[in-house]
Amino acid sequence: MTVWLIIILIVAAVALAALVYTRAGGGVALPGLSGGPRGLRRRFGPEYDRTVERYDGDRKAAEKDLAQRVRMYGKLRTVRPDAAARERYDAEWSRIQEHFVDSPAHAAAEADRLIARLAGDCGYPADEYDERVSALSVHHPRHVGDYRRLHLLAQRDSRRGGEEPPTEEARTALLRTRELYKELAGRPAATATLPKAPAAPTAPAAPDPAGKAAQPAGERGFGRRLADRVHAPRAMRRGHGPGGTTP
Repeated sequence: MTVWLIIILIVAAVALAALVYTRAGGGVALPGLSGGPRGLRRRFGPEYDRTVERYDGDRKAAEKDLAQRVRMYGKLRTVRPDAAARERYDAEWSRIQEHFVDSPAHAAAEADRLIARLAGDCGYPADEYDERVSALSVHHPRHVGDYRRLHLLAQRDSRRGGEEPPTEEARTALLRTRELYKELAGRPAATATLPKAPAAPTAPAAPDPAGKAAQPAGERGFGRRLADRVHAPRAMRRGHGPGGTTP
């Protein structure tokens, strides 16, 4: 009787292990996290793929990293700014977008600093960029990658000594990070009221051959600078892109 009891317990243990393996998506179950690797993929979306790429395709190492973030920041208590603070942030974001035409790199750097302050006010780690991004990746995984790109662009600008990066790169980073801004500020994407996001500048028309529409020397120089910029995508110019119109 004792032998049969031992056999039954062994079979039950093997069956339980097989069940855990299957529900984990063929990987290793992660203690304290429901769904195992498959649950991590659902939770982090594109951030899961980015982390796997960061670990050179080592999924176990990437999943360990993501699971650690969930354990550290999953229960982080965050708040949203009150109405007065939100209005101040909206006004500052509006000014940043207005500055974009004159200096895309400077606007990107200003937006990077604003997101850091806003995240800190919401309860995310305020001092260390890496910790802040890790916490944001748990609660805003769909947009944290855009914030990383904006931050990288701002850091590149500080090292360039004022040299402007490609305008389209800066515009795209600002447009996409705008979605994270709206989430942190507590403005649903469908109802947020924010100023129009910057559109890609349009190059001025060529001067008339007869000289009827010739531009002054200063304007010709400005026209050449704008001509180097990339036009916005067609959907964005029609106002259907992210942040292309006032929601």
